[in-house]
Amino acid sequence: MFSRDAWKEIFETIQKNKLRTFLSGFTVAIGIFIFVVLYGFGNGLTNTFAKFFGDDATNVFFIFPGRTSVPYSGYKANRQIEFDNDDLADIEKNFAMFVDYITPRISRNGLVKYKNESNNYGNMGVAPSHQYSEKTIMMKGRYINNQDVKDKTKYAVIGRLVERDLFKEEDALGKYIDIGGSSFKVIGVFQDDGGDNEERKIYIPYTTRQLIEKNTDKIGQMVLGFKPQIGYSGAMSLESSLEKYLKSKKFINPNDENGIFIRNIADQLKQNQQLASVLQIIVSFVAFGTIIAGIIGISNIMVFVVKERTKELGIRKALGATPKSVISTILLESIFITTISGFIGMLLGTVLLNSMGDTLEDYFITDPYIDTGIAVFATILLIICGALAGYVPARKAAKIKPIVALRDE
Repeated sequence: MFSRDAWKEIFETIQKNKLRTFLSGFTVAIGIFIFVVLYGFGNGLTNTFAKFFGDDATNVFFIFPGRTSVPYSGYKANRQIEFDNDDLADIEKNFAMFVDYITPRISRNGLVKYKNESNNYGNMGVAPSHQYSEKTIMMKGRYINNQDVKDKTKYAVIGRLVERDLFKEEDALGKYIDIGGSSFKVIGVFQDDGGDNEERKIYIPYTTRQLIEKNTDKIGQMVLGFKPQIGYSGAMSLESSLEKYLKSKKFINPNDENGIFIRNIADQLKQNQQLASVLQIIVSFVAFGTIIAGIIGISNIMVFVVKERTKELGIRKALGATPKSVISTILLESIFITTISGFIGMLLGTVLLNSMGDTLEDYFITDPYIDTGIAVFATILLIICGALAGYVPARKAAKIKPIVALRDE
């Protein structure tokens, strides 16, 4: 293997057969290149699912009131279910062992003004714990606190883009904005990784919103954060118990699927992770298919190479070459070309993935990548399989009798 004459002969053979060498190398390089890119795209799909759920907390239930579809306990069908402040307190009391926090949401949209600037924004009445469910990041000032809720203060926390739209270069902290005809003091500015829509929202104490709306105690929906320690199975059990409890409290038929809606983020995350895993397996299967195609290509080319060199091999054997030396000569050339081409294909594929970044987000592929270890493993696997593919025709050539080989045309 380390014979200088052997390597000299290999390089001379490569130089004399440039087209054959190129085709052999191209088959290997394109196989590894496609594998790296496809596997990277699979990881990009996984990143997209993770990013989609990474903006908000995952140990969360979103609880929505619905409209009943069947009569029950003296109540007619098509009854609109409403949540109120008592529901918050009752859930905290009855599920204290599992609940980390709970916050209401009262969502409204309206015109917001500051001096001569105005625009329509979504404003939401919430409790302090809403910051945890949305993973709201405070840029300056503070978020709503429990005292604000208790005192029903007219304080507002605005998104980064609300400040940019209304205040331009001015600092919004301490200034007053008009929200639907009521004046609110800006006590904080936040940013949110969820994007522009999230940063064009305004949060106020939910009790203040209720006060403005004729001092009602109604709330739109509830966001419940459960303790992460209960795990996925615990979350599923809690969802079932919570739904059963609310249906009983609101006199909803246990089999009515429209009275209460619970969006379990943990369940959605698990389902999407499973989907991402299945997609990754499918993509990986296709990617490994390209490697198999590369192996078949190498095998076919090696058969051609051996056939082309039959007379040469006959002369070698007539001069005393052993079958082992014939096999090693052919295999060494095959392994050399496969190794160089394989690592070139791997390098090009890795460079392509690294240069893509978020350019394919519209196709649900975010920051595609491949672990170096997997890329190197696939390349070495192709090299080994390529050597095995070349061994069969090489072994066959080694068995040819010199007189038969010299007669070959």
